[in-house]
Amino acid sequence: MNPQDRTTTMTGLHSRPAPLDQADGLRRLFAHARVRFVPVASNPHVAFGGVLLERLCAAFGEHGKHTLVVDAGERSPAHAEMATMEMSECVERLSDQVSYLAARGLPIKFVDTHGSTASFLQAVADAAPFADVVLIHASAGELCRMFAKSEARPLLLADDRPASVTHAYAAMKLMTQRAGLIVHDLMLSAAPNSPRAERIAMQIATCADDFLGAVLRDWVQIDPATDAREPPTPALRRWARETLLPHFGTAIDYMPSAASTTALTAAAYGARANAPAMN
Repeated sequence: MNPQDRTTTMTGLHSRPAPLDQADGLRRLFAHARVRFVPVASNPHVAFGGVLLERLCAAFGEHGKHTLVVDAGERSPAHAEMATMEMSECVERLSDQVSYLAARGLPIKFVDTHGSTASFLQAVADAAPFADVVLIHASAGELCRMFAKSEARPLLLADDRPASVTHAYAAMKLMTQRAGLIVHDLMLSAAPNSPRAERIAMQIATCADDFLGAVLRDWVQIDPATDAREPPTPALRRWARETLLPHFGTAIDYMPSAASTTALTAAAYGARANAPAMN
């Protein structure tokens, strides 16, 4: 089964003092685990969200990585009853490079007394030890509970329609203000000749800087009509390569283009007068 057909789609005991905050274990998970967790903010207003997830899997697959899609978005399939006890039995192998876990409503089953669901990430890693990359496709609220105060860099999803753009900005606002996730990326579903795509990225970047103190670090445009067999675009390849680096904020051989960081910088410092009041 292809992901685009879907909805829309760690740490032993140590004799040391208790952590000073609830994010301590999550920080150690990111620091030492082989698996790379990528939070993807679901957007029910994106018409081809499944295509975007498929493109992400293809990009990581080019690096020889096996990707597990944890599908916990607002319109994703509900989790199986046995997922809380035998999660590994609910993981579907779709191909040599992609697995899938229907997970709507599942993360909240792992909430602790502090409101964190970070332990869900440990459970996922245990259930799919073969996965190199785990895409956590979930609402901004769910991602806040899982990744608060971590080194994660959420990926926003949107297309070139106003409702999806507003939803993506609202997701960024929530994750910035509630979870302290300041740096974000954007995957924008739009035809190659869309006159609005670059302007949308500029506007989101400007509003992030002006109203949230957040950063839209990079954006990638994806043609929703792309055939699943086509190779990833150079921009998506670059994004996947950087995401797999040991630290999310590190970039090597990074060449900004007019459709990437250069445009975002111009937006943040030269297009404020035209930014929408999305706050």
